[in-house]
Amino acid sequence: MVDTSHPAPWHPARDVELARALIAALPDPVIIVTGDRVSDANEPARALFPKMRMGDLLAFVLRSPDVLDATEDVRETGIARTVSWRERVPVERIFEVCAAPFEIAGRPRSVVLTLRDLTEAHRVERMRVDFVANASHELRTPLASLLGFIETLQGAAKDDATARERFLAIMRDQGRRMARLVEDLLSLSRIEQNQHVQPEGPVDLTAVVGHVVDTLHPMARENGVDISFTNADSVIVLGDRDELVRVAENLIENAIKYGVREPGPSEPVNITLAIDRKFAVLRVRDHGTGIAPEHLPRLTERFYRIDAGQSRAKGGTGLGLAIVKHIVARHRGRLDIESSKGEGSTFSVAIPLANQKQFSDFV
Repeated sequence: MVDTSHPAPWHPARDVELARALIAALPDPVIIVTGDRVSDANEPARALFPKMRMGDLLAFVLRSPDVLDATEDVRETGIARTVSWRERVPVERIFEVCAAPFEIAGRPRSVVLTLRDLTEAHRVERMRVDFVANASHELRTPLASLLGFIETLQGAAKDDATARERFLAIMRDQGRRMARLVEDLLSLSRIEQNQHVQPEGPVDLTAVVGHVVDTLHPMARENGVDISFTNADSVIVLGDRDELVRVAENLIENAIKYGVREPGPSEPVNITLAIDRKFAVLRVRDHGTGIAPEHLPRLTERFYRIDAGQSRAKGGTGLGLAIVKHIVARHRGRLDIESSKGEGSTFSVAIPLANQKQFSDFV
């Protein structure tokens, strides 16, 4: 039996070791500042500030006037404070920094800085706000057109047969535009809900792409574009057939609509399907004007368009490549985009073959 009648003698060093063990167990970066210097830090903090050494001035480690002022204020008043710190290089990151007093008898008051990374939360919130704003804007324009034409047909053009036919044609186009947008939004929502569930059914990707090519031949003829499809024999992947059809449709439609160089005769859209190690690789190559480098990182963002007017005129919703990206991610595959101004573009999708269970190379 342990005798608890007499407490163990107090040892300052023991408290220091306990404090060190406590911050080591915390998942967020934690720095202990004594005076104006770093006296201890856990592994997440050392990873965040790889050049930090014990005894360094805090001002050399964390160059933020707000954090430095909060640390000094807490050391003087003993009252905790919370401030924000935004790091812009090498990539933008946002932290909530909680500065709290920390005292051990016989030692000067220290300050514990706990850094909570809010980068992802801010990114998601910004994406949500942008998404709602963009979706509202995309729906508002055709809806306003419909309401305007309806009011005109009920009023001044009520008995004008010519105007009625013209307005009804425009209303039909605007209605179809809204229907496409709603359909794409619903598709994107369904895909995101199942993002964590990897499809496991065998799908013949050769048959899927061949079917899409046959379906889109009329559109290609209307745009004066030929389609060249080179494929391997039956290529079986693990996937969802409807979603893979959507991937092929979006990529080939984009090549037909936007991969045309004017003026002059258009070169064909080249589609190839081949096996590369343990993956089926679908490549869609156009010979259009190409895409400037600054646009490439954002092509798969929702509602992002290089030329909004051209996209809307051709029936685009700005969601096609976002849908492709999410479908490919659900299939544990990879989407690559290569393009140069004046050289056309190549969109490549790699999907694991049906007999491949480990996808770590592409995830």
